[in-house]
Amino acid sequence: MNSTRVFLDYINGLEAAVQIVDGKLEDLFLETDGFSPGTIFRARVDRAVKGQGGVFVSFPGGVGFLKHIKGISVGQRMLVQVSGYAEVGKAIPVTSRLLFKSRYVIVTPDAPGLNISRNIKDECLRKALLDYFHDGLSSRSFGLILRSSCETA
Repeated sequence: MNSTRVFLDYINGLEAAVQIVDGKLEDLFLETDGFSPGTIFRARVDRAVKGQGGVFVSFPGGVGFLKHIKGISVGQRMLVQVSGYAEVGKAIPVTSRLLFKSRYVIVTPDAPGLNISRNIKDECLRKALLDYFHDGLSSRSFGLILRSSCETA
């Protein structure tokens, strides 16, 4: 038996979500005052940290740490996306490679191309999905990753 239940409520005034699978806690989410992964900011590069191969960036309400910094200079303004939760006393981890995730597709603005999830094994379906997206979006300047949920959509 595979029963899944999701409960939404508030704990101390913060939004909370719980997923229970077969009577066991599977996932728990609590809203925090911090920035959640996926949040996008316009940031300014503050200072380089050569030993760690990154830079500190500042944005409204916080400070982030950006790795992989080729071609980035101090004072430069750029878009960054929160990539994870910060440890206590540490800067928020951010990335300059933006992703927009939905149920069926991930849009990659700076990485053109079309990719299909390896979990979709049916070659006929893969070809149909490729044809569909090439016909409808041939002049796009952004990339797409078709997620495994496309298999049943």
